[in-house]
Amino acid sequence: MPPTAPTRSRPAPSRVVAVEPALPPHRYEQEEISAQLVPLLAPAGPRRQLLHRLHRASGVQRRHLALPLERYGELTSFTAANAAFGEVGLDLAERALKGALATAGVAPEEVDFLLFTTVTGVAAPSLDAALAVRSGLRSTVKRLPSFGLGCAGGAAGLARVDDYLAGHPDQVGVLVSVELCSLTLQHDDASTANLVASGLFGDGAAAVVLAGAERAAGTPGWDVLASRSRLFAGTAGSLGWDVGSSGFSIVLAPDLPDLLAAELGEEVGALLGERGLSPAAVERWVVHAGGPKVLDAVSGALHLPEGALATSWESLRQVGNLSSSSVLHVLAATERRPGEHALVLAVGPGVGTEQVLLRAAA
Repeated sequence: MPPTAPTRSRPAPSRVVAVEPALPPHRYEQEEISAQLVPLLAPAGPRRQLLHRLHRASGVQRRHLALPLERYGELTSFTAANAAFGEVGLDLAERALKGALATAGVAPEEVDFLLFTTVTGVAAPSLDAALAVRSGLRSTVKRLPSFGLGCAGGAAGLARVDDYLAGHPDQVGVLVSVELCSLTLQHDDASTANLVASGLFGDGAAAVVLAGAERAAGTPGWDVLASRSRLFAGTAGSLGWDVGSSGFSIVLAPDLPDLLAAELGEEVGALLGERGLSPAAVERWVVHAGGPKVLDAVSGALHLPEGALATSWESLRQVGNLSSSSVLHVLAATERRPGEHALVLAVGPGVGTEQVLLRAAA
């Protein structure tokens, strides 16, 4: 049994007061995407048949893409793909952030802390620097860009903004996630991992506004009760990127669902147990839409009732796996009833899990 991981909680929680998802306008049915990608990825023969099989089994019906579908044949270099990330990603980030601030009733100059997360593009200065200027944040805003958390970045971002607000209860923090997974497409790579990824991942962004305990008084939202992180030893080669001259090549081991099935029960039990809760006491499950096998593994490991992950399954069908943005899209679509608990759960490279326990405030 691994050493007990530190779980942080406190009596005066910060509060999630707004969640704003954003999607690019280019929306396609899965069959359209499959037909367009086949000649880019797989030669004629069994690998093409496998691509169609994997796309049909992905649980995805449609996806939004950063670029018009016909342009993906032109993305033959990391330079071109990363340039598109900067342009499209900034627009999506601005739309999400401005929407979240408007919903929260927070002026841009009132934001004290900005955490930006992505795993699908790189820039220095990071995208959040341009976002801060374009969105009207003040020049003294504290920024923390994050790269590499992958699908866990949305949940981890919530926890890290909450950590900041624990020491600044009169302030406002925002989390912005941008993931343009389609721009990581690897041409002429018929590996099973690349074929799976080409049918599973979509593009999108999300922004979350959190208020410290003093600032949040009287505002409806989700109170952040506790968070927990866990790294699983010996799994670094199971999930992530191989970074090379063509950009980001997916690493996706087939045994990832087995790891989750074996470990998640104990992990979730550790977080909930410190609050005197069990999985049966959690009314809302906010799980990143990692794919059918991941969702089935989560459900089985936690013995969840039928329909507990319905919002995650619907997100998977409608937009695909949005990496770090996925769990935030699920959170935005999750019904909030005062007093109910929600558990935010995501898995990313490491392999690591991130959990955030929420309770709906009036």
